Amino acid sequence: MKRILVLIVSILSVLMFQTTVNSASPTTGAASSPAGISGKVVDTMDSGGYTYVQLEQEGEKIWVALPKTTVKKGQTVTVRPGMVMENFESKTLKRKFDRIMFSGGIIDDKPNVVGEKKSEGSKGNVPAAEKISVTKASGPNAYTIAEIYQKKKTLNGKSVSVKAKVVKVTSGIMKMNWIHLQDGSGKAADGTNDIVATSTADLPATGDIVTVSGTLAADKDFGSGYKYAVLIENAIFKK
Repeated sequence: MKRILVLIVSILSVLMFQTTVNSASPTTGAASSPAGISGKVVDTMDSGGYTYVQLEQEGEKIWVALPKTTVKKGQTVTVRPGMVMENFESKTLKRKFDRIMFSGGIIDDKPNVVGEKKSEGSKGNVPAAEKISVTKASGPNAYTIAEIYQKKKTLNGKSVSVKAKVVKVTSGIMKMNWIHLQDGSGKAADGTNDIVATSTADLPATGDIVTVSGTLAADKDFGSGYKYAVLIENAIFKK
């Protein structure tokens, strides 16, 4: 009986040790803190409206995707913490990252330093307003972009349809395609002239005039400064 008790205690000890080891947090590949992740820029490239930066500190490396920002190799930066994705494939780069963090941008505590521009999150990715005049789509769920902003609270979670011009396309972010649309309504000054639609399949080309249908999401917040007053989700596009 004594031998059995000793054996049970030994097994429990081993299991407790394995649980402790398995629950340890993995390293990020750079020094991290609640305020941000710091490292030296060892590689960088721009694609699809993003700047991809590889940071290194004490021999460990991590890839970070930032809103398009000017950085230089050899520069030491601190970036905002963000969502980490495994086995992420960038279609614009035609490259797969084993592990990458999507950050809202560089933390700049030294104003006017070249290459350390603060990110404006989703606002910084809005394309310039174009002179566009698109006829409003037909049907009971059809709206102009300006109307969607005006009625976002009542339209939240409902089906909407918009006819507009594709002014910007970013693919493969968070496993979705992000399409900016403008129809000539709304005001660039307050951002009500541009709406984003997300899709996991459809990918129209910049310059296309399309009718997009999907579900409206109001006040969508992805964190790290990426907030959308309106967003058309699960979008389907028709020319």
